[in-house]
Amino acid sequence: MAARTVLEAPQIQRVLTRIAHEVIEHNRGAEGLVLLGVPRRGVPLAQRLAGRIADVEGTEVPWGALDITMYRDDLRSHPVRALERTEIPEGGVDGRTVVLVDDVLYSGRTIRAALDALQDVGRPRAVRLAVLVDRGHRELPIRADHVGKNLPTSSGERVDVLLRELDGVDEVRISKPDAGTAIDGSGDEAGA
Repeated sequence: MAARTVLEAPQIQRVLTRIAHEVIEHNRGAEGLVLLGVPRRGVPLAQRLAGRIADVEGTEVPWGALDITMYRDDLRSHPVRALERTEIPEGGVDGRTVVLVDDVLYSGRTIRAALDALQDVGRPRAVRLAVLVDRGHRELPIRADHVGKNLPTSSGERVDVLLRELDGVDEVRISKPDAGTAIDGSGDEAGA
């Protein structure tokens, strides 16, 4: 697959700083915020956002992870998935503003699953969505409140987010699969 880089480390840093400021502005401060990353790459993004908000507001923002594996609507077609950890910060989510954090917003199905998983954790006052990349092609009526970069793509392209915590580098790449490589609905290569 030939890939082109659309965001590099300095751009990702600026985007996360902007999203942090947007979250603070919309919430009128950091009071009552909880950031929950959707594994895998949403978790380090939530941690980074929490750090940036703490730098600006001078107060710690709780963050954690929300596993959506068992809430996905494609379990029958892709039954083998490793469970991730759900880690809800002390104090929970009841009555708080939860910002779900993910790397790429595509069909909306991952976020639908996250909303279902969140119902089993508690009852937030409000739920917002922050994503590093919105690539379009929604299948469900879901919209991000905070978007790092709108990245129009064709459904045959793949968007890969690489983060230093998991991949050793911060980058966002777009690639087209080689001829003959099947793409499933999530943008992942079928059988990969």
